[in-house]
Amino acid sequence: MTTKEKIMTTADVAARFDALAEEGKFDQILDELYDENVKSIEPSHSPWKNVQGLDAVKRKGKEFNEMIEEMFGGYTNKSQVAGNFFVCTMGMDVKMKGQARMKLDEVALYEVKEGKIVMEQFFF
Repeated sequence: MTTKEKIMTTADVAARFDALAEEGKFDQILDELYDENVKSIEPSHSPWKNVQGLDAVKRKGKEFNEMIEEMFGGYTNKSQVAGNFFVCTMGMDVKMKGQARMKLDEVALYEVKEGKIVMEQFFF
């Protein structure tokens, strides 16, 4: 007899995302909730490039974090779920290296398939 692991619904993934984000555990979000072949899509005016694959997404996040000189605060609002998607707003009060202190805000859209985030897209 085999047991089948329950696949998380989009609402389950969003709730886990929210819980981890509230604790600031963004690396754990990537490790636990993201698909190995995830796509990351940025706005056309973004200095960041679109990438595919979990390693590339992690590398992009590491490069962004290395640009931060000082973090004054941040937020991630509770996700809203619709079908296979969830969306949240997030932002930070930050001083990037070589720049003045600024507030960054964005809308983040996530697509879930078979219990994993397969796409993230940012709007800012």
